[in-house]
Amino acid sequence: MSVETTRFAPVTEGFRVKTKVRQQLTRCKRRIQRRLDTSNGCDGSKPVFAAANIHYEIGDRVRGVAYGGIGAMHLLVRKVNLAEAIDRRLHLLKVHLPYHESDHVLNLAYNALCDGTCLEDIELRRNDEVFLDALGARRIPDPTTAGDFCRRFAAADVQTLLDIINETRIAAWAGQPDDFFAQARIDLDGTLVATCGECKQGMDMAYNGTWGYHPLVVSLANTGEVLSVINRSGNRPSHEGAAAEVDRALQGCFTGGFRQALVRGDTDFTQTQQLDRWDDDPRVQFIFGANATANLHVLADDLPAGAWHALERPPRYRVQTQPRKRPANVKERIVVERAFTNLRLVSEEVAEFDYRPTVCRKSYRLVVVRKNLSVEKGVAVLFDDYRYFFYLTNDRTRSAAEIVFSANDRCHQENLHAQLKNGVCALQAPVDNLVSNWAYMVMTALAWNLKAWLALQLPEPPGRWAQRHRTEKQDLLAMEFKTFVNAFLRVPCQLVRTGRTLVYRLLSWNPWQHVFFRVLDVLRC
Repeated sequence: MSVETTRFAPVTEGFRVKTKVRQQLTRCKRRIQRRLDTSNGCDGSKPVFAAANIHYEIGDRVRGVAYGGIGAMHLLVRKVNLAEAIDRRLHLLKVHLPYHESDHVLNLAYNALCDGTCLEDIELRRNDEVFLDALGARRIPDPTTAGDFCRRFAAADVQTLLDIINETRIAAWAGQPDDFFAQARIDLDGTLVATCGECKQGMDMAYNGTWGYHPLVVSLANTGEVLSVINRSGNRPSHEGAAAEVDRALQGCFTGGFRQALVRGDTDFTQTQQLDRWDDDPRVQFIFGANATANLHVLADDLPAGAWHALERPPRYRVQTQPRKRPANVKERIVVERAFTNLRLVSEEVAEFDYRPTVCRKSYRLVVVRKNLSVEKGVAVLFDDYRYFFYLTNDRTRSAAEIVFSANDRCHQENLHAQLKNGVCALQAPVDNLVSNWAYMVMTALAWNLKAWLALQLPEPPGRWAQRHRTEKQDLLAMEFKTFVNAFLRVPCQLVRTGRTLVYRLLSWNPWQHVFFRVLDVLRC
């Protein structure tokens, strides 16, 4: 891999190198396959860990970097002009000695991309001479300076940074196939961020006793991108500020080329005051959960028997080989043995009717799912029960079952929250007040967006490999953050400077390197 700091190589040279790289990758793959072949050269007579007489020394001429993929991520940042946009619009520093605003923002994002889990991990990169050379930096901000930069933000400044990122993502979306822009699926949800400190301004006790913050996360389900993060005090309701963020997300998606948008949220986000306004735009659809209030329960009970239809859910996955025997359900056995009360789902039915919320001028479609339950205690069946789940939507075209499945797909955002908390480590509160922690969340979550933007750069040319390329692109979009770091960032490289070219020479192979080089061709040409 080569990263040029001043100019790009001609396209003809890129194609010549591409053939050579393909041959090198093929040889690396064959070598590792031979080593992994259990029938080749392993008789089991001695342990496989047989290295002995090990010595260490310091290399004088050869310099290596563990996270060689950082050069590709920096090429992506340059391609979408993210650093230029930040320096042009975000003004927090009176004097640049020597860092600019973009240096601080990228410092936090790159720290997360290189397995950094806290501000203190920046010190590891700061003392890595080869890492600094890989990014063309004399030095980078230390953890204390990074924390001080977070404290410089006011609420308006964080909003400006969110606007910059949202405008930049339009460049990342450019070049996608036409079906990509058919519909933007925008998901809303809140999540709790616990804090150990007692003096952080803005922290409060949440509904479950957690001390900390309650950020709102708005995401694009198509790509998994974080469209917006709004930090709030721990005792604030989930829907607070959600309507404004929906408007921001809709504007960004329509400006980026999406023709329609679907807004989804659970019962806490049923913005009844906003539904008529959103419905007036023919491009906007919504599916929100509705609380099972007493009046809705009565309306569902009054539906005729012919209005209900069985809800058949598709299988969660398709068996690719031979089906395996399901293991014994240990939890179910313990519940029965100890005579705990158990709710067992017997069947599901779906129906629908028109409903006008109190503050709305229009009636909307209310889809209701009735879950038929069996209440058991031990081996005895006590009685049959049922529960209702309601979904309010302005979508009049899809079937009731499809509305339910689409609403349930929003639950995938829980996986996104887990990635932002445990993978990227963006939903944390390492600084001293609500706004500075908000800024930290936005800047660190940028690492997750860069992962999605890198996947979107993969081309989908027609031909015999079209389906394979499309599958690789979707797999990269859905990839967990740690897997992404291992495959695309933790790539050991030798760093060589020749003339005006900075060359990252890969020192190991992994199964994703052919995808890595495909996206490099796009970033460099």
